[in-house]
Amino acid sequence: MVDIEADIKNCIRVMQEGGVILYPTDTVWGLGCDALNEVGVDKIFAIKQRPKEKSMIVLLADARDILQYVAAPPPDIIAIVEGFERPTTVIYEHALGFADNVVNADGSIAIRVTSDPFCKALIKRLRRPIVSTSANISGAPTPAIYSMIDSVVVSGVDYVVKHRQHDNTITSPSRLVKINDDGEMQVLRG
Repeated sequence: MVDIEADIKNCIRVMQEGGVILYPTDTVWGLGCDALNEVGVDKIFAIKQRPKEKSMIVLLADARDILQYVAAPPPDIIAIVEGFERPTTVIYEHALGFADNVVNADGSIAIRVTSDPFCKALIKRLRRPIVSTSANISGAPTPAIYSMIDSVVVSGVDYVVKHRQHDNTITSPSRLVKINDDGEMQVLRG
């Protein structure tokens, strides 16, 4: 049986040191680090061989945390996010407090409030948002399950979570939306 507590402790230690974890999310397997740590974010770009102009998704544990990391969210954003029935990433203008290299060049940030108990525990124990980008080389297929992850990615991280490595449930990447200033939701990826 997998020791989830050991996984969480190891993840926290690695992320506090600026390292990168390979972990299961509420959608697909992801690469993660402390979203406020520029060194960790740079490591993820290197592992993914991804251009630094492409931004990454950040996970939060609770919808109310959006207010801490976005300068001017829609007034009813907490109710909107808590009403999502599936994993949904929202692009927000005016990111606050994140590492510069995790924020898009236009100042926007993509945030998903996770419903996954393991991810929630990681974020709450770290007391910081974490990066969540698919665990693949840029341009390669997104790994829905652990066995689909390229060995180059696995060997490039500082810690590989054992939890759910044998779970073969296929899930899709999150829906991606942008909420315009007038409150209208635009779906960018369904």
